Amino acid sequence: MTTVPMKIIAKIHTDFKEKFGIPRQSGLVEELEGKIVFEPEYRNLDALRGLEDFSHLWLLWQFSESIREDWSPTVRPPRLGGNERMGVFATRSPFRSNGIGLSCVKIKKIENKKEWGPVITVAGADLLEGTPIYDIKPYLPHVDCIPEAKAGFSARNEDYHLTVEIPEEQLEKIPTEKQKALRGILAEDPRPAYQSDRERVYGLHFAGYEIHFTVAGKKLLVKNISKSTDNQ
Repeated sequence: MTTVPMKIIAKIHTDFKEKFGIPRQSGLVEELEGKIVFEPEYRNLDALRGLEDFSHLWLLWQFSESIREDWSPTVRPPRLGGNERMGVFATRSPFRSNGIGLSCVKIKKIENKKEWGPVITVAGADLLEGTPIYDIKPYLPHVDCIPEAKAGFSARNEDYHLTVEIPEEQLEKIPTEKQKALRGILAEDPRPAYQSDRERVYGLHFAGYEIHFTVAGKKLLVKNISKSTDNQ
């Protein structure tokens, strides 16, 4: 059997040091920014020639925190409560035979940095800090967008959002440019669907801060925001 070698061409830098809180799909929170920095052998500006004429990218990347030797033909999608099984190939679960992720992100700018070479700043990324990227391809709206496509079981929660309340004295602890992104992350409800304890205080690491919150019904209340004290 012929194997196809996979090379890491870049890594992305984001505000997420852990998986909890990362939006379940790309593009859900456009205010989230990431910077794609190429590995030394790929720091050639010619490789990006023409990319400035596109608005969006496809990223092919590695589920680097979910690597395992075995695999299961079925998984439990969190949005279905964690009790209903679906075929792994009918989901975007990270627990699959090959840990490859696919994300569509918006290009914000392309720069040539002296210390890093070409750097692509993107919006809407759903990736962990340091995630390895295998490939980058332009998004082509005339072929990649299919308005009449069916969404399967994922359509059940398509319009699900929480109302987010952040007391002003807590919100002002977060840099202004990060506040919209934080609201967007929380509105998507980072909890697994099977967790519904309204007394439980959840903790989320974002942009160097610890966000503690509770959820009652469809209302999320931020209880406290503090600077992270560890390396999460």
